[in-house]
Amino acid sequence: MPGHEFLFSNPLYSLDASTIDLCLSIFPWADFRTTKGAIKIHVGLNHAGYLPEFVTITDGKAHDVTIGRTLQFPKGSIIAMDRGYNDYTWYKQLTDKGIYFVTRLKSSTKYRVIELRSVRAGTGLTSDQTIVFTGSQTTGKCPVPLRRIGYRYPETGKHYVFLANHFKLAAKTIADIYKSRWQVELFFKWIKQNLKIKSFIGTSRNAVLTQIWIALCVYLLLAFLKFLSGLTRSLQKILLFCSSICLKNVT
Repeated sequence: MPGHEFLFSNPLYSLDASTIDLCLSIFPWADFRTTKGAIKIHVGLNHAGYLPEFVTITDGKAHDVTIGRTLQFPKGSIIAMDRGYNDYTWYKQLTDKGIYFVTRLKSSTKYRVIELRSVRAGTGLTSDQTIVFTGSQTTGKCPVPLRRIGYRYPETGKHYVFLANHFKLAAKTIADIYKSRWQVELFFKWIKQNLKIKSFIGTSRNAVLTQIWIALCVYLLLAFLKFLSGLTRSLQKILLFCSSICLKNVT
């Protein structure tokens, strides 16, 4: 599959989850709230081809970060994620494993600035700092320097503060990485709109999960066909031949 849109060679992932609402009277096994049922799809989207490399389906009560901790990303990967994955202990674990992350910093987080870097005017950047946490809880959980970047998006005028553990990438690239996280939102939107996973054929847990996994398989098949259409005819024949061999071995 084609690589991501950035110049760096690190694998890039967006990590997110989407809730699918279910009627509790029809799907009693999907207990979520008092009068509401739901399941949740957790996805680690690889930006190389925008393919869902990691997928887990849980009940609606499962916390995003609980699932995020179980995923084994390759060393050197960069993960873009929202504040639903806020976990200072996990930030330290990712850093120790050589895995980078870009997320948003909570406004209530206490920290101390230990280094300032200049930012270019007109780029939208408002700050680029190295910080350490000073909160009674966060200091023990994540005692490593991290990067705090402020950025105002010119399209919306909204100001965001990002937290990252990558110090070599340009500050603007860090902001663009978080912006690219929108691709996983587009993935969820496409799945729900085009593959009809809001209307289920069966009501059992197995029926619902089967329909979702089939939808994901269809997404991958369409992605493969799109990739195949961009290749030369000779490469298409080779890939189709290899696919037929694999299918014969499976059957």
